[in-house]
Amino acid sequence: MPRERESRGRVIFHIDCNSFFASCEIARDPSLRGRPIVVAGDPKERRGIVLAASYAAKQQFGIYTTMPLTEAKKRCPSLVVRPPDFAFYREMSRRLFQWLERFPHVLERASIDEGYLDVTNRASIVHPLAFARHIQQGLLEQLSIPVSIGIAPNKFLAKMASEMKKPLGITVLRKRDVPHVLWPLPVEQMHGVGDKTARKLQALGLRTIGDMAKADRTLLERTFGVFGLRLHERANGIDPRPVDPEAAEKWKSVGNSTTLPHDADDEQELRAVLRQLAESVSARMKQKRVVSRTVQLTIRYHDFRTITRSQTEAAPLQTADDLFRAAARLLKRHWDGRPVRLLGVAALRVFDEREEGKQLDLFHYEEEAKAEALRKTVEQLRAKFGERALQMGAEWLSSNLEEKERGER
Repeated sequence: MPRERESRGRVIFHIDCNSFFASCEIARDPSLRGRPIVVAGDPKERRGIVLAASYAAKQQFGIYTTMPLTEAKKRCPSLVVRPPDFAFYREMSRRLFQWLERFPHVLERASIDEGYLDVTNRASIVHPLAFARHIQQGLLEQLSIPVSIGIAPNKFLAKMASEMKKPLGITVLRKRDVPHVLWPLPVEQMHGVGDKTARKLQALGLRTIGDMAKADRTLLERTFGVFGLRLHERANGIDPRPVDPEAAEKWKSVGNSTTLPHDADDEQELRAVLRQLAESVSARMKQKRVVSRTVQLTIRYHDFRTITRSQTEAAPLQTADDLFRAAARLLKRHWDGRPVRLLGVAALRVFDEREEGKQLDLFHYEEEAKAEALRKTVEQLRAKFGERALQMGAEWLSSNLEEKERGER
C-alpha cells in the first residue's frame, strides 16, 4: 500500500458552480431562467462554439460545451445565445469567493468557478450537511449562482463527489464508499485523467478506477512516473494534499527545461529540443486547464552564462505548436550561435482557459485534429524506431511550421 497516509478526521468541501458562465448570464437577466441558453461568442458568427450551456439546454436538447453553435441551433431553434463577458464573470467569481471568505475556514480557489473549503474545525459544531446547505442556499439567494458541493475527507474525493449530482447537488463520499462508488467507473471519469492518460491506462488493461486501484504500483510508476503513483493513491481514496489558500499563486507559470547530452550549436537540433519541451509544457497546461499569452525561452551556454527572453502574443497559447513557434522565434532572435548547454520553455502568467476570449471555430478544430493525428504518428515512430525517429519527426515539423509562418507573413 502507499506509504503516505492522510490526516484523520478531515472534512473537505469542493464547491463547484453549475454552468458558471450561463448561470452568470441568468443572474444578470432573470427572464432567462429555465430557458435554453448558451454562451458562445457573437450570436451572428455561424462558426462559433459553445462555451457554456444552461441545464435547460443540456437536459432538454443535449447541447454541450465545445459543440459547434450551428449544431446547437439545429437542436434548439429557440436557443438564446449570449456572447462571453469575461470581465463580468471574473467579477461574479470575485463576489462568490468574497462571500465564502466570510467563514473562518481555509479556502482555496481552484479556478474561476470552483474552490475547496476545509471545514474540519466547524464539523464538531455544525453538521457538514447542514453547513453545505447553508452555503448552497446563501450563494443562490445572494448571487443567484447554483453550486454543487462534494463532502469528503480529502480534496480528490470531494472533487469526485461534487460531480455526481448537478445542478444543486450535495454529495457525501467517504473513504469506505470508494470500492462500490468509484471503482466501477471508467478511468476517463477520474479527476486528473485526460484522454491521453486514459488511452495509456486502457492499453495496460486498466479500464476502470478499480483496475487502477489494484494495479501494480511499479507498472504505473514505470509508465507515468510519479504521476502514476499519485493516480494509484487517489484510486484508493488517498489524497494528503492540504487545502492551500496560496495554491493559485503557485501556478502562475508552467515550464520545463533540459540539459542537453552534449553542448550543441546545430539549430535544427536545438529546435528539436524546443519541440519536445513545448509538448511537455503544453501537456501540463492542458492538465491544469490554463493558457498563457507570454512564452519565455531560457538559454544556458557552454560557459554557464544564462539568458531569458520572453514574447507576449495577442491570443492565448496552449498547444504545443503555438508554444514551439513562439520559442523558436525567440531562439532565432536571441541565440548568438555559441554552443548551448541547456534550453528551457515556460508559459508565464497562466490563467484559467475558460477565461480565454478567443473563440475556436470549426476550422481550428479541424486543424487541431490533423495535428493530433500527426503527433500520434510521431509517437508510433518513436515506439518502433526509437528517439532518433522522434527527433527527425520534430525537425520535419519544425521546418514545416517555419514554411507555414513564412506563408502567413
